Amino acid sequence: MTAQASTRLILILTPALFGGMVRITPMAQALTLLELSERSGEPVERLATWRSAGLIGQESTDLYTSDDLRRIRLTQFLVRQGFEVETIAQAKREAGLVTSYVELLSSGDIGRTYSLEEASAKLGWTVLTIRSFLEAMGFTEQDAWIDDDDLRALETLKSAKEAGFPEDTLIQLVRVYVDTLGRVAEAEVRLFHFHIHEPLRAQGLSAQEVLEASTEARQRGRSLMEPALLYFHRRGLERAMREDALLHLQEDADRSDPSSQLRAAVVFVDLSSFTSLAEAMGDDAAAEVLDRYGRLVREAVGRNDGRVVKQIGDGFLLLFPKPHDALTCAFTIEARAAAESQFTAVRSGIHWGPVLYREGDYLGTTVNVASRLVDAAARHQVLVTEAVRKEVGSVPGVVFVPLGKRHLRGLSGEVELFEAVAGKSQRAWERPVDPVCGMELQVEEVAARLLVDGTERSFCSQDCLRRFVAAPERYVQPGSTGSV
Repeated sequence: MTAQASTRLILILTPALFGGMVRITPMAQALTLLELSERSGEPVERLATWRSAGLIGQESTDLYTSDDLRRIRLTQFLVRQGFEVETIAQAKREAGLVTSYVELLSSGDIGRTYSLEEASAKLGWTVLTIRSFLEAMGFTEQDAWIDDDDLRALETLKSAKEAGFPEDTLIQLVRVYVDTLGRVAEAEVRLFHFHIHEPLRAQGLSAQEVLEASTEARQRGRSLMEPALLYFHRRGLERAMREDALLHLQEDADRSDPSSQLRAAVVFVDLSSFTSLAEAMGDDAAAEVLDRYGRLVREAVGRNDGRVVKQIGDGFLLLFPKPHDALTCAFTIEARAAAESQFTAVRSGIHWGPVLYREGDYLGTTVNVASRLVDAAARHQVLVTEAVRKEVGSVPGVVFVPLGKRHLRGLSGEVELFEAVAGKSQRAWERPVDPVCGMELQVEEVAARLLVDGTERSFCSQDCLRRFVAAPERYVQPGSTGSV
C-alpha cells in the first residue's frame, strides 16, 4: 500500500473507528421485555428476575432502553464469572456498580437496534459480508443485533471498500484496531483502578464516597480520551510514514515505570510445526494457515471471556480471569484445529498466578512459566501446572494426567506438570503427519507415500517428498511413526 493510499484510508476510517469529535445522538428506541429478550439472548423469565432485582428497567415504565442492553451485557459477564445475581444487585445498591458502569459508557442513547437482515438492506451488503466484518470487530455469533454506532462503522468500512480497498485488507486493519485499541481501553481502566480507585479506597472512604470521587475523576478524564487517541494516532502515523520512507524500524525505548499486579490465567498457544511448514511450503501458504489459525484462536478467546494480549508469528499470548475459561479455550482451539483440513497441530501451556501489568503487556514469572510450558508441550497437548489444576478443581469430562516434576528451560526450579485431556477427544483420531512440513493429512489429502525402514511416510505434495528423499536424516526422528 502506498503512502498516499494509506493516508486516504486513514481519512476515511478515522471518524467512525476512532470516535470522531462530531457525534450524532439518535432518538432513543423503547423496547418491550420480549424485544429486549430477542436482542440480548436472555429468556424473558430471567430478565424479569433481573428487573425484580433492580438490575434493569425503571419503576416508572414497563419499557426498556438501550442502556438496559448495556446493563444486561455487564450482568451476563459477571454471572459467567461466578457471581450471584443478588451479589450484583447488592453492589448496585451499595456502590452503584451497574449504574456507574452504564453512565460512564453512555455518550447519548445508542438509538435503535437492527437485525443483521435489516443492516444488510440498509448497507446493500450480504449478511455474510456483514458477519465477516463484525467478527473482526469482536462480535460473536450471539450478537445478532447491532446499534446505530455499529451501523455507522460498517457504513464507513463500506465507503473504504468502495474507494478501492480490498475486503481482506480492511478486515486485517479492523483486527489491528480492535486488538490495539482494546489494549488502550484496558490500560485506561486498569491504571485508573490501580492508581486512582484503590488509593481512594485505601484512605478509608465509604463505598459511596469512593464512587462519587471515582466518578468525578472519570468524567474529568473522559473528555480527554478521544482527543488523545486522535493526537497519538496522528503522531504514530507520522512516525510510521517516516520509518516506511526510510525502510527503517526503530525500537521503543525501554521504560521502568512501576506497575501493578493481578491474578490471571495465562495461556500460550502455538503451532507445533509452523517453522517447518513455512520453510517447506513458502510464506504464502504459511500465511494462509496462520490466517485460519488466527481466526479460530480469536473466536475461541472471545467465547471464553479472554483477550489476545499479543500475537508473535504463530504464537499467541492469551489472558483469562479464570483458569477454567483458559482451559476451555485451549480445548476449543485444539478441537477446532484438529478438525481443519491440511493443518498442523496446536499445543498449549497454561499457568495461573500473579502477573505484572505494564504498558499494555503482561510480565512476570507466571507469564514465563506458561511460555516454557508450550515449549515443552507435544503435538495436541495441553500442559498445565499444579496451580491451574488446583484452582480449576474437578471438571466433568476432563482428566489431569500427572507428568511429574520437570525442569523447564530458563527456570531454576522444577515445575509439577499435568496434561489436561478432554475425555471425548482423547486421541479419537489418527492422521498421518507429513515429516517435512508437519501438516496433518486426511487420507484423501495424501499426495505421496514412501516406505522407510518398514514405516510408511505420507506427504502432502511431491515437493515435500523430494525434500525428504534429498535429506531424510533431517526429518526422521528416532522412534517416530509418521502418525499423530
